Amino acid sequence: MSTTATAITGDISFDDFEMVFENGERIEFEDLIADHFTVDGKDVPASVYSVKAPGNPVLLNGNRLCGESPVTYLASWLDSDVTMVAVFETVEGPTRNDSMCALYTYVYP
Repeated sequence: MSTTATAITGDISFDDFEMVFENGERIEFEDLIADHFTVDGKDVPASVYSVKAPGNPVLLNGNRLCGESPVTYLASWLDSDVTMVAVFETVEGPTRNDSMCALYTYVYP
């Protein structure tokens, strides 16, 4: 859905264990830390993961997920047929979207 998201990450695969980017880079998850998340004041079913080895891989065209800081948490949820992926560089696990450093949107073909 977002041409910006795919320009940065390329096609992705995402499951309960990792997020794999088109260029083969990956972010592995350590734990599922929450199954709900607050998005713009509304509680939604979501998966919030801690990252096993915080980092910020180089993706397509030299882009990164979030500036230069290591990614520590990812949250994903569905909004209709769109998968939303919020990326965090926080020390504490996020409970809402206001502390995210980036948001990516994807539609599965």
